[in-house]
Amino acid sequence: MHDDSLAKLPGSAARPWPAGRTGRAGWYGAVLVACAIAISYLDRQTLPWALKNIQADIPITNQIKAALDSAFLVTYGLSYLAGGWLLDRLGTRRGFVVIMVFWSLACASHGLAGGVLALAASRLLLGAGEGGGFPAATRAITEWFKPEDRAAAMGIVNAGTAVGAVIAPPLIALVLMHAHGFGLASWRYVFFLTGLLGLLWSAWWIVGAPPIATAVPRAVSAARVAIPRALLWIACAKFLTDAAWYFYLFWLPKYLFDVRHFDLAQAASIGWIPYAASGVGCLVGGTLSSHLQRRGKTINYARKVALGASAAMMPWVMLVPAAPEIWQVMVLFSLAFFGQQSWSTLIMTLPTDIAPVAVLGRAAGIVGLAGAFGGVAMGQAAGWMLDHGFTYTPVLVIAASLHVIAFVLICIAVPRITPYSALETGR
Repeated sequence: MHDDSLAKLPGSAARPWPAGRTGRAGWYGAVLVACAIAISYLDRQTLPWALKNIQADIPITNQIKAALDSAFLVTYGLSYLAGGWLLDRLGTRRGFVVIMVFWSLACASHGLAGGVLALAASRLLLGAGEGGGFPAATRAITEWFKPEDRAAAMGIVNAGTAVGAVIAPPLIALVLMHAHGFGLASWRYVFFLTGLLGLLWSAWWIVGAPPIATAVPRAVSAARVAIPRALLWIACAKFLTDAAWYFYLFWLPKYLFDVRHFDLAQAASIGWIPYAASGVGCLVGGTLSSHLQRRGKTINYARKVALGASAAMMPWVMLVPAAPEIWQVMVLFSLAFFGQQSWSTLIMTLPTDIAPVAVLGRAAGIVGLAGAFGGVAMGQAAGWMLDHGFTYTPVLVIAASLHVIAFVLICIAVPRITPYSALETGR
């Protein structure tokens, strides 16, 4: 892949791939990045799945849980933006290592917590580190792939979210049941183990990350390359849909334990199913969009058809409270997880469609910041409602509606998804 428009930007030094290596190295890189995203989702699932055990040592109410989730999401969102800026300055290869080492140590620090404040501090640090993960992934995909392959590649990367979340219930249950050394509670080993995995990945990245296809433009300022206005509307859509996603991600374990009365054995045996469905959604959404584009459809058509199909999967989750059987609950949540991660793959691809590489980290950061604060808003609302006599029913109805609203917003506010060129500014 060689981006001639970037070669013309001041400070860029475009470097083409060696002949024949583009495909193999790029797809290998996508898998490598997917593993990093898998670790990030394993890390952020540690608290929800270990919460019942943590409560034996540290009292945590619904609103305290919501506050801990918000502590993660606030710094996650802010770091999404700051991480994008960092990656624009350091480049993907160096920046990814810095980010991963930081968040892995932050994850391990949860195992040292003696109270709510210490847990909150660890959540703040974890969010500050993990916020750079998806901007790094977005830059890597843009640097390694041509536009028609990016949605499929991003689908592989986003499937890492499902891999991490699928691994979380059985792995955490295994550690909780069997790790008891040195007089420490078993939940502490959950955080030590997941932190170690991140450090091991960092070593793998240093040794095995593919070279980039185009050097990062360094001398282009924000004044020279403007961030497209359409990204602000995409950020609004991300605010709405990540509100639903983070509710599902952080509250599904608690719902299953409190309302459906799961124990650790059930959590390990079937709690992973919706997350597996989310992984399929990642691959289907990105592949569908790339398939339509390769058949000659415009980016606008390919992205919006796939986004609309993804949004159509979401409203069914509002039927969960009326489902009498646990298999029905799993099916309904699986539909929602499938649709959400299909949607998420496409939303994360849109910045690569319309933003120049010179500001891509910041563009992805703006979108991610909006999503994180959507998660804060929904989590706080859910915690307050559940502690004040409401059931999960109204919360699920709200969550089930947000993707449809976001899709309508994108169709109205961004009538045409068109690739953006920094040279079109005329500066």
